[in-house]
Amino acid sequence: MKRIRAIAHKEFLHILRDPRSLALALLMPMMMVFLYGYAIDMDMKELKAGIMDLDESSTSRELVRRMTSSGFIVDAERLNTREEIERGFRRGRFHAAVVIPRGFEESLMRDKFTPVQMLIDGADGTSAAVVNNYLNAVIAMMNRDRAQAQGTSLEPPIETRPRIYYNPELVSAHFIVPGLAAVVLIMICALLTSIAITREKETGTLEQMLTTPVRAGQVIVGKIIPYMTIGALDTALVFVVGTVVFGVPMAGSWFVLAGYSLVYLLVSLGIGLLISAAMPTQQLAMMIALVGTLLPTMMLSGFVFPIPSMPVVLQGVSHIIPATYYLEIVRGVMLRGEAWFPQQLAVLTGMAVFLLVAASRRFRLRLE
Repeated sequence: MKRIRAIAHKEFLHILRDPRSLALALLMPMMMVFLYGYAIDMDMKELKAGIMDLDESSTSRELVRRMTSSGFIVDAERLNTREEIERGFRRGRFHAAVVIPRGFEESLMRDKFTPVQMLIDGADGTSAAVVNNYLNAVIAMMNRDRAQAQGTSLEPPIETRPRIYYNPELVSAHFIVPGLAAVVLIMICALLTSIAITREKETGTLEQMLTTPVRAGQVIVGKIIPYMTIGALDTALVFVVGTVVFGVPMAGSWFVLAGYSLVYLLVSLGIGLLISAAMPTQQLAMMIALVGTLLPTMMLSGFVFPIPSMPVVLQGVSHIIPATYYLEIVRGVMLRGEAWFPQQLAVLTGMAVFLLVAASRRFRLRLE
Protein backbone atom coordinates (compact mmCIF):
# COMPACT_ATOMS: atom_id res chain seq x y z
CA MET A 1 0.00 0.00 0.00
CA LYS A 2 2.89 2.33 0.81
CA ARG A 3 4.38 1.70 -2.62
CA ILE A 4 1.10 2.46 -4.35
CA ARG A 5 0.73 5.63 -2.29
CA ALA A 6 4.28 6.69 -3.14
CA ILE A 7 3.73 6.10 -6.87
CA ALA A 8 0.43 7.98 -6.76
CA HIS A 9 2.10 10.87 -4.90
CA LYS A 10 4.87 10.98 -7.50
CA GLU A 11 2.33 11.03 -10.33
CA PHE A 12 0.38 13.86 -8.68
CA LEU A 13 3.61 15.85 -8.46
CA HIS A 14 4.23 15.31 -12.18
CA ILE A 15 0.73 16.56 -12.96
CA LEU A 16 1.08 19.62 -10.72
CA ARG A 17 4.42 20.47 -12.32
CA ASP A 18 2.64 20.79 -15.66
CA PRO A 19 -0.08 23.35 -14.89
CA ARG A 20 -0.92 23.92 -18.57
CA SER A 21 -1.89 20.30 -19.13
CA LEU A 22 -3.81 20.26 -15.84
CA ALA A 23 -5.70 23.44 -16.75
CA LEU A 24 -6.51 22.02 -20.18
CA ALA A 25 -7.80 18.78 -18.66
CA LEU A 26 -10.05 20.67 -16.25
CA LEU A 27 -11.28 23.33 -18.66
CA MET A 28 -11.94 21.04 -21.62
CA PRO A 29 -15.08 19.36 -20.17
CA MET A 30 -16.51 22.77 -19.25
CA MET A 31 -15.80 24.08 -22.74
CA MET A 32 -17.52 21.08 -24.29
CA VAL A 33 -20.61 21.48 -22.09
CA PHE A 34 -20.93 25.18 -22.99
CA LEU A 35 -20.36 24.60 -26.70
CA TYR A 36 -22.70 21.63 -26.96
CA GLY A 37 -25.31 23.30 -24.78
CA TYR A 38 -25.44 26.49 -26.82
CA ALA A 39 -24.62 25.18 -30.29
CA ILE A 40 -26.95 22.18 -30.40
CA ASP A 41 -30.06 23.97 -31.53
CA MET A 42 -31.65 22.67 -34.71
CA ASP A 43 -34.07 25.59 -35.00
CA MET A 44 -33.22 28.05 -37.76
CA LYS A 45 -33.59 31.54 -36.32
CA GLU A 46 -32.34 33.68 -39.19
CA LEU A 47 -33.68 32.38 -42.47
CA LYS A 48 -32.84 34.27 -45.64
CA ALA A 49 -35.51 33.79 -48.27
CA GLY A 50 -36.35 34.96 -51.74
CA ILE A 51 -39.99 35.70 -52.54
CA MET A 52 -41.44 35.95 -56.04
CA ASP A 53 -45.04 37.16 -55.86
CA LEU A 54 -46.45 36.92 -59.39
CA ASP A 55 -50.01 37.60 -58.24
CA GLU A 56 -49.49 40.85 -56.29
CA SER A 57 -52.95 40.53 -54.74
CA SER A 58 -54.10 41.26 -51.20
CA THR A 59 -54.21 37.52 -50.42
CA SER A 60 -50.72 36.86 -51.76
CA ARG A 61 -49.40 39.84 -49.80
CA GLU A 62 -51.06 38.41 -46.70
CA LEU A 63 -49.21 35.13 -47.22
CA VAL A 64 -45.93 37.01 -47.65
CA ARG A 65 -46.66 39.03 -44.50
CA ARG A 66 -47.26 35.85 -42.49
CA MET A 67 -43.97 34.40 -43.69
CA THR A 68 -41.93 37.48 -42.89
CA SER A 69 -43.59 38.75 -39.69
CA SER A 70 -42.77 35.82 -37.42
CA GLY A 71 -39.10 36.75 -37.06
CA PHE A 72 -38.04 33.45 -38.61
CA ILE A 73 -37.29 35.11 -41.97
CA VAL A 74 -34.91 37.98 -41.23
CA ASP A 75 -34.06 38.86 -44.82
CA ALA A 76 -36.75 38.56 -47.50
CA GLU A 77 -35.44 39.41 -50.95
CA ARG A 78 -38.05 40.25 -53.58
CA LEU A 79 -37.44 38.42 -56.85
CA ASN A 80 -38.90 38.92 -60.31
CA THR A 81 -37.50 36.13 -62.48
CA ARG A 82 -36.48 32.48 -62.28
CA GLU A 83 -32.97 33.50 -63.27
CA GLU A 84 -32.69 35.56 -60.08
CA ILE A 85 -33.72 32.52 -58.06
CA GLU A 86 -31.16 30.26 -59.74
CA ARG A 87 -28.41 32.84 -59.31
CA GLY A 88 -29.31 33.44 -55.67
CA PHE A 89 -29.15 29.73 -54.84
CA ARG A 90 -25.82 29.25 -56.61
CA ARG A 91 -24.29 32.11 -54.64
CA GLY A 92 -25.85 31.01 -51.36
CA ARG A 93 -27.76 34.28 -50.87
CA PHE A 94 -30.82 32.59 -49.38
CA HIS A 95 -31.94 29.28 -47.90
CA ALA A 96 -35.31 29.11 -49.66
CA ALA A 97 -37.46 30.83 -52.25
CA VAL A 98 -41.26 30.98 -52.40
CA VAL A 99 -43.06 31.41 -55.73
CA ILE A 100 -46.69 32.57 -55.57
CA PRO A 101 -48.28 32.01 -59.00
CA ARG A 102 -50.47 34.37 -60.99
CA GLY A 103 -54.17 33.91 -60.28
CA PHE A 104 -53.45 32.87 -56.69
CA GLU A 105 -56.24 34.94 -55.14
CA GLU A 106 -58.72 34.18 -57.91
CA SER A 107 -58.22 30.42 -57.50
CA LEU A 108 -58.80 30.69 -53.76
CA MET A 109 -61.99 32.66 -54.32
CA ARG A 110 -63.26 29.83 -56.51
CA ASP A 111 -62.27 27.23 -53.88
CA LYS A 112 -59.75 25.66 -56.22
CA PHE A 113 -56.55 24.05 -55.07
CA THR A 114 -53.83 26.66 -55.42
CA PRO A 115 -50.17 25.56 -55.53
CA VAL A 116 -47.38 27.57 -53.93
CA GLN A 117 -43.92 26.46 -54.95
CA MET A 118 -41.24 26.23 -52.29
CA LEU A 119 -37.65 26.05 -53.52
CA ILE A 120 -35.18 24.98 -50.84
CA ASP A 121 -31.38 24.83 -50.77
CA GLY A 122 -30.56 21.19 -49.98
CA ALA A 123 -26.79 21.72 -49.71
CA ASP A 124 -27.32 21.75 -45.93
CA GLY A 125 -29.78 18.95 -45.28
CA THR A 126 -30.43 19.89 -41.65
CA SER A 127 -31.41 23.45 -42.52
CA ALA A 128 -33.44 22.29 -45.53
CA ALA A 129 -35.66 20.06 -43.40
CA VAL A 130 -36.25 22.82 -40.84
CA VAL A 131 -37.05 25.39 -43.53
CA ASN A 132 -39.46 23.01 -45.26
CA ASN A 133 -41.31 22.34 -42.00
CA TYR A 134 -41.55 26.03 -41.16
CA LEU A 135 -42.92 27.14 -44.53
CA ASN A 136 -45.43 24.29 -44.50
CA ALA A 137 -46.54 25.35 -41.01
CA VAL A 138 -47.13 28.95 -42.15
CA ILE A 139 -49.28 27.83 -45.07
CA ALA A 140 -51.16 25.31 -42.91
CA MET A 141 -51.98 28.07 -40.43
CA MET A 142 -53.26 30.32 -43.22
CA ASN A 143 -55.45 27.46 -44.51
CA ARG A 144 -56.84 26.93 -41.02
CA ASP A 145 -57.61 30.62 -40.50
CA ARG A 146 -59.37 30.86 -43.87
CA ALA A 147 -61.44 27.76 -43.10
CA GLN A 148 -62.47 29.16 -39.71
CA ALA A 149 -63.37 32.53 -41.24
CA GLN A 150 -65.55 30.83 -43.86
CA GLY A 151 -67.02 28.34 -41.39
CA THR A 152 -65.97 25.36 -43.50
CA SER A 153 -63.88 22.26 -42.96
CA LEU A 154 -62.87 21.69 -46.57
CA GLU A 155 -59.49 20.34 -47.54
CA PRO A 156 -56.73 22.98 -47.47
CA PRO A 157 -57.02 25.11 -50.64
CA ILE A 158 -53.37 26.19 -50.61
CA GLU A 159 -51.04 23.30 -51.29
CA THR A 160 -47.27 23.37 -51.25
CA ARG A 161 -45.06 21.98 -53.96
CA PRO A 162 -41.55 21.78 -52.57
CA ARG A 163 -38.50 21.43 -54.76
CA ILE A 164 -35.12 20.91 -53.17
CA TYR A 165 -32.06 22.12 -55.05
CA TYR A 166 -28.67 20.37 -55.16
CA ASN A 167 -29.70 17.47 -52.93
CA PRO A 168 -33.31 16.57 -53.83
CA GLU A 169 -33.45 13.42 -51.70
CA LEU A 170 -31.64 15.07 -48.77
CA VAL A 171 -28.94 12.39 -48.76
CA SER A 172 -27.00 13.08 -45.58
CA ALA A 173 -23.64 12.11 -47.10
CA HIS A 174 -23.94 14.93 -49.64
CA PHE A 175 -23.59 17.61 -46.97
CA ILE A 176 -21.75 15.63 -44.26
CA VAL A 177 -18.79 14.46 -46.39
CA PRO A 178 -17.79 18.00 -47.48
CA GLY A 179 -17.96 19.00 -43.83
CA LEU A 180 -15.82 16.04 -42.82
CA ALA A 181 -13.22 17.16 -45.34
CA ALA A 182 -12.95 20.52 -43.56
CA VAL A 183 -12.70 18.85 -40.14
CA VAL A 184 -10.25 16.11 -41.09
CA LEU A 185 -7.85 18.35 -43.01
CA ILE A 186 -7.49 21.03 -40.35
CA MET A 187 -7.16 18.45 -37.57
CA ILE A 188 -4.56 16.27 -39.32
CA CYS A 189 -2.46 19.17 -40.62
CA ALA A 190 -2.51 21.04 -37.32
CA LEU A 191 -1.62 17.89 -35.37
CA LEU A 192 1.26 16.97 -37.67
CA THR A 193 2.83 20.42 -37.65
CA SER A 194 2.17 21.06 -33.95
CA ILE A 195 5.11 18.80 -33.09
CA ALA A 196 7.42 20.04 -35.85
CA ILE A 197 9.30 22.55 -33.66
CA THR A 198 8.62 21.07 -30.22
CA ARG A 199 10.26 17.85 -31.44
CA GLU A 200 13.40 19.85 -32.24
CA LYS A 201 13.36 21.29 -28.72
CA GLU A 202 12.98 17.93 -26.99
CA THR A 203 15.63 16.16 -29.09
CA GLY A 204 18.12 19.01 -28.71
CA THR A 205 18.46 19.70 -32.44
CA LEU A 206 17.09 23.22 -31.94
CA GLU A 207 20.33 24.21 -30.23
CA GLN A 208 22.29 22.82 -33.18
CA MET A 209 20.14 24.93 -35.48
CA LEU A 210 21.20 28.03 -33.53
CA THR A 211 24.78 27.54 -34.71
CA THR A 212 23.78 27.68 -38.39
CA PRO A 213 22.99 30.82 -40.45
CA VAL A 214 19.45 29.60 -41.11
CA ARG A 215 16.66 32.17 -40.82
CA ALA A 216 13.36 31.69 -39.03
CA GLY A 217 11.38 32.13 -42.25
CA GLN A 218 13.49 29.49 -43.99
CA VAL A 219 12.84 27.05 -41.16
CA ILE A 220 9.09 27.67 -41.37
CA VAL A 221 9.03 27.15 -45.15
CA GLY A 222 11.17 24.03 -44.84
CA LYS A 223 8.83 22.66 -42.18
CA ILE A 224 5.75 23.40 -44.28
CA ILE A 225 6.77 21.69 -47.53
CA PRO A 226 6.63 18.03 -46.34
CA TYR A 227 3.38 18.53 -44.44
CA MET A 228 1.90 20.47 -47.34
CA THR A 229 2.60 17.45 -49.53
CA ILE A 230 0.97 15.10 -47.03
CA GLY A 231 -1.98 17.47 -46.66
CA ALA A 232 -2.47 17.62 -50.43
CA LEU A 233 -2.51 13.82 -50.60
CA ASP A 234 -5.00 13.70 -47.71
CA THR A 235 -7.20 16.22 -49.52
CA ALA A 236 -7.22 14.14 -52.68
CA LEU A 237 -8.00 10.96 -50.74
CA VAL A 238 -10.86 12.56 -48.79
CA PHE A 239 -12.60 13.84 -51.90
CA VAL A 240 -11.99 10.69 -53.95
CA VAL A 241 -13.51 8.56 -51.19
CA GLY A 242 -16.37 11.03 -50.80
CA THR A 243 -17.30 10.97 -54.48
CA VAL A 244 -16.57 7.32 -55.29
CA VAL A 245 -17.70 5.57 -52.11
CA PHE A 246 -20.40 7.92 -50.80
CA GLY A 247 -21.61 9.23 -54.14
CA VAL A 248 -21.21 12.94 -53.37
CA PRO A 249 -21.72 14.78 -56.68
CA MET A 250 -19.14 17.13 -58.17
CA ALA A 251 -21.06 19.90 -59.91
CA GLY A 252 -18.07 22.23 -60.17
CA SER A 253 -14.40 22.01 -61.10
CA TRP A 254 -11.81 19.84 -59.38
CA PHE A 255 -9.10 22.40 -60.22
CA VAL A 256 -11.08 25.19 -58.56
CA LEU A 257 -11.60 23.07 -55.45
CA ALA A 258 -7.89 22.15 -55.38
CA GLY A 259 -6.90 25.83 -55.47
CA TYR A 260 -9.12 26.76 -52.55
CA SER A 261 -8.00 23.64 -50.65
CA LEU A 262 -4.34 24.67 -50.89
CA VAL A 263 -5.14 27.98 -49.19
CA TYR A 264 -7.06 26.12 -46.48
CA LEU A 265 -4.10 23.77 -46.00
CA LEU A 266 -1.80 26.76 -45.46
CA VAL A 267 -4.14 28.04 -42.76
CA SER A 268 -4.20 24.61 -41.07
CA LEU A 269 -0.42 24.28 -41.22
CA GLY A 270 -0.02 27.81 -39.88
CA ILE A 271 -2.14 26.95 -36.85
CA GLY A 272 0.00 23.90 -36.10
CA LEU A 273 3.31 25.75 -36.56
CA LEU A 274 2.23 28.62 -34.31
CA ILE A 275 1.24 26.15 -31.59
CA SER A 276 4.50 24.26 -32.06
CA ALA A 277 6.58 27.44 -31.77
CA ALA A 278 4.77 28.52 -28.59
CA MET A 279 4.46 25.24 -26.65
CA PRO A 280 7.31 23.63 -24.67
CA THR A 281 6.45 19.94 -25.20
CA GLN A 282 5.06 17.73 -27.96
CA GLN A 283 2.34 16.36 -25.71
CA LEU A 284 0.97 19.78 -24.79
CA ALA A 285 1.22 21.00 -28.39
CA MET A 286 -0.76 18.03 -29.66
CA MET A 287 -3.43 18.43 -26.98
CA ILE A 288 -3.93 22.11 -27.78
CA ALA A 289 -3.93 21.43 -31.53
CA LEU A 290 -6.56 18.73 -31.11
CA VAL A 291 -8.83 20.74 -28.81
CA GLY A 292 -8.33 23.98 -30.71
CA THR A 293 -9.21 22.53 -34.11
CA LEU A 294 -11.52 19.55 -33.68
CA LEU A 295 -14.06 20.92 -31.21
CA PRO A 296 -14.64 24.40 -32.72
CA THR A 297 -14.66 23.03 -36.26
CA MET A 298 -17.19 20.35 -35.43
CA MET A 299 -19.48 22.59 -33.41
CA LEU A 300 -19.23 26.13 -34.74
CA SER A 301 -18.37 26.00 -38.44
CA GLY A 302 -21.83 25.07 -39.71
CA PHE A 303 -20.75 21.47 -40.29
CA VAL A 304 -23.39 19.92 -38.02
CA PHE A 305 -25.45 22.78 -36.63
CA PRO A 306 -26.66 25.80 -38.66
CA ILE A 307 -24.79 28.96 -37.70
CA PRO A 308 -27.98 31.10 -37.69
CA SER A 309 -29.39 28.86 -34.93
CA MET A 310 -26.51 29.69 -32.56
CA PRO A 311 -26.44 32.53 -30.01
CA VAL A 312 -25.03 35.81 -31.30
CA VAL A 313 -21.75 35.36 -29.39
CA LEU A 314 -21.09 31.94 -30.93
CA GLN A 315 -22.04 33.27 -34.36
CA GLY A 316 -19.27 35.83 -33.88
CA VAL A 317 -16.83 33.10 -32.87
CA SER A 318 -17.74 31.11 -36.00
CA HIS A 319 -16.36 33.95 -38.14
CA ILE A 320 -12.81 33.31 -36.88
CA ILE A 321 -12.94 29.57 -37.57
CA PRO A 322 -11.27 28.75 -40.92
CA ALA A 323 -13.54 25.77 -41.59
CA THR A 324 -16.58 28.09 -41.69
CA TYR A 325 -15.31 29.62 -44.92
CA TYR A 326 -13.85 26.45 -46.40
CA LEU A 327 -17.10 24.59 -45.80
CA GLU A 328 -19.02 27.24 -47.73
CA ILE A 329 -16.54 26.84 -50.58
CA VAL A 330 -16.61 23.03 -50.67
CA ARG A 331 -20.40 22.79 -50.60
CA GLY A 332 -20.65 25.59 -53.12
CA VAL A 333 -18.24 23.97 -55.58
CA MET A 334 -19.35 20.36 -55.18
CA LEU A 335 -23.11 20.76 -54.80
CA ARG A 336 -23.93 24.09 -56.47
CA GLY A 337 -21.23 24.22 -59.14
CA GLU A 338 -20.16 27.72 -58.10
CA ALA A 339 -16.53 28.75 -58.71
CA TRP A 340 -16.01 32.24 -57.31
CA PHE A 341 -15.89 32.90 -53.55
CA PRO A 342 -14.01 36.20 -53.17
CA GLN A 343 -14.95 36.90 -49.56
CA GLN A 344 -14.10 33.41 -48.31
CA LEU A 345 -10.84 33.39 -50.29
CA ALA A 346 -9.81 36.79 -48.91
CA VAL A 347 -10.47 35.71 -45.31
CA LEU A 348 -8.62 32.40 -45.64
CA THR A 349 -5.67 34.08 -47.36
CA GLY A 350 -5.49 36.69 -44.61
CA MET A 351 -5.59 33.97 -41.96
CA ALA A 352 -2.81 32.02 -43.68
CA VAL A 353 -0.52 35.06 -43.93
CA PHE A 354 -1.18 36.11 -40.33
CA LEU A 355 -0.59 32.63 -38.88
CA LEU A 356 2.59 31.92 -40.85
CA VAL A 357 4.08 35.34 -40.05
CA ALA A 358 3.17 34.93 -36.37
CA ALA A 359 4.74 31.45 -36.29
CA SER A 360 7.90 32.78 -37.95
CA ARG A 361 8.24 35.64 -35.47
CA ARG A 362 7.59 33.37 -32.52
CA PHE A 363 10.25 30.96 -33.75
CA ARG A 364 12.68 33.85 -34.32
CA LEU A 365 12.27 34.79 -30.66
CA ARG A 366 13.12 31.19 -29.75
CA LEU A 367 16.26 31.30 -31.87
CA GLU A 368 17.35 34.55 -30.25
